[in-house]
Amino acid sequence: MAAPGELRFQEFEAAAELLSATPDATTPRAGEERPGHATVDVEPEDVEPPGDDSDRTELLGGQRQPRSFWTFEYYQAFFDVDTQQVLERIKGSVTPLPGKNFVRHRLRNNPDLYGPFWICATLVFALAVSGNLSHLTEKRTSPAYRYSPHFHTVTIAATLIYCYAWLVPLALWGFLRWRQSRGAGAYSFLETVCVYGYSLSAYVPAAVLWLIPAAWLQWLLLAVAALLSASVLALTFWPLVRADGRATALAVVAAVVSLHTLLAVGCKYYSRKNQQIRYS
Repeated sequence: MAAPGELRFQEFEAAAELLSATPDATTPRAGEERPGHATVDVEPEDVEPPGDDSDRTELLGGQRQPRSFWTFEYYQAFFDVDTQQVLERIKGSVTPLPGKNFVRHRLRNNPDLYGPFWICATLVFALAVSGNLSHLTEKRTSPAYRYSPHFHTVTIAATLIYCYAWLVPLALWGFLRWRQSRGAGAYSFLETVCVYGYSLSAYVPAAVLWLIPAAWLQWLLLAVAALLSASVLALTFWPLVRADGRATALAVVAAVVSLHTLLAVGCKYYSRKNQQIRYS
């Protein structure tokens, strides 16, 4: 058996003999190609195309370049919400909680037009359909009654609802912007429209339940819906006007609540009066 010292230096002695026999020989370096061997370059899998650098930078920075007003992407941002967000905002628009601002706690600097648009559309058709069906139920026992649907109620309801959902927020936003020039705070126009649009969600179930042929119950449902949604509006806009005099702040909030209540009363009154004239 060989001694440990002989085993330790056996390979080095063989290498020295080879080098002494061929002094011009060189050892190949890593990266040099040998004759008779093929070199294959393999690209890493995580290499991204050069065109994605700008998009990745925008995503990591949390900002996107401003889109043109005439592009589809500009309007797509106003509908960039999921079902869970819409449901949470609808829930927040009918649950007035002191200290919970709808804009700060629900919108969180991400207002949308998806919810307001479809809430208004749903309310329009709910008012038109429930108005026709409720009076169909009342008059169906009369032998002289002849049912004929009147689709113009959809047009009138749509005009009333959408004008309220856009013109009233526009007027309020303009007033708050005027106050902002004097050092007061204000919401953006989109946030104001979003608050008003979601506040109309309380009227949708009330309009559907108008199918119940009980006048007292219809007015009770209307009062509850108006109270809940108007309270959310008051809690949302009160922090912006409380810095003014008490009389001014109360006047602004009272105007917001009154217009919101008058919308529901006007829809109910028009529906009732229109049906009475039609079937009298």
